[in-house]
Amino acid sequence: MTLAATELAFRAASVALLLVLAASLLSDFPNVLAARLGAAFALGSAAHAVSYSVGTSSLVPAWHTPLIAVSTGNIVVFWLFTRALFDDEFRLRRWHGLTWALVAAFSFVSCLWLAPGGHVRVAVTAVNLIVLGFIALAIVQTIGSWSADLVERRRRVRVFIVCAAALYGGLNALLQILVGGSDVGDVANTVNTGVLAGIVAAIAYAMMRVDGADLFPAAAEAAPAIAASQPVGEDAADQKLIDAMMRLMADERIYRQENISIGVLAGRLKIPEYRLRRLINQRLGYRNFNVFLNNHRIEEAKAALADPAQAEVPVITIAMDSGFQSLGPFNRAFKAVTGVTPTEYRRLKVNAV
Repeated sequence: MTLAATELAFRAASVALLLVLAASLLSDFPNVLAARLGAAFALGSAAHAVSYSVGTSSLVPAWHTPLIAVSTGNIVVFWLFTRALFDDEFRLRRWHGLTWALVAAFSFVSCLWLAPGGHVRVAVTAVNLIVLGFIALAIVQTIGSWSADLVERRRRVRVFIVCAAALYGGLNALLQILVGGSDVGDVANTVNTGVLAGIVAAIAYAMMRVDGADLFPAAAEAAPAIAASQPVGEDAADQKLIDAMMRLMADERIYRQENISIGVLAGRLKIPEYRLRRLINQRLGYRNFNVFLNNHRIEEAKAALADPAQAEVPVITIAMDSGFQSLGPFNRAFKAVTGVTPTEYRRLKVNAV
């Protein structure tokens, strides 16, 4: 088999796997934001598989230009996908779509005007620096939120997905910057498409091995991940730990501490972090440690807002006293739980008296 045929086979395999993955996500989880973004990322990756080459010439075929623009904009989708997959509270905003459109439009303009105008290296460098920037954002966010994720299997898969995609995308971006507009030959492109096909296959396999209720937050709503049956001794030991944890919450209000982490709470209970994650996830039904803490904070805030004796206390003071660090996150978390803003909640309670 010639290099050209091998490269074509790798591209076709990648596209086929990505299309199947996108269709599966949309079919199984049509109403889950993370799944829809995952499908969009798979489709954008299919555009990348069709159009990408390591070497870049100044003359891009006209039919390649839209595919390259979608492929470049896909790095924004990748960033949003990691946000939605690992943050159960994440919601799309208009500026997210605008960001994607701007990145795709810049790539489109680069292909049609900048590169043909003799600015190949400038165009390639600029586009790939944007790619590296969004990859860095995704990695930083994943590292920052990893410890708060309570779903053990999702923790493992999410790191694999982000690392594999970021490593491939990052190396390609750096390679593009280094080679500029040079032609690196068929061997490099064949190797690149083979690596892409392998990564796509590995990600698809990893996602198929994880229960959708573990990977996608909304998929777990109908059937919370509560442990079924355990040995009597283990169940009793777990209940003692849960009781001790709840005493810390109720008596010491440990959730008020600044930068409280699952490691700190595990240290207070004298148990390993993995066991505390399992307890909060499987016994209490929480998927994220910050949501667990915020629920306790919001319960305290609700009591304060409904207290006539605290009617003149500013909302921000109640938020800070409950353990929130600023008003914005408090307002969002409060409304997500109660359906109303803190001010509206206070007014409703006053009117009910």
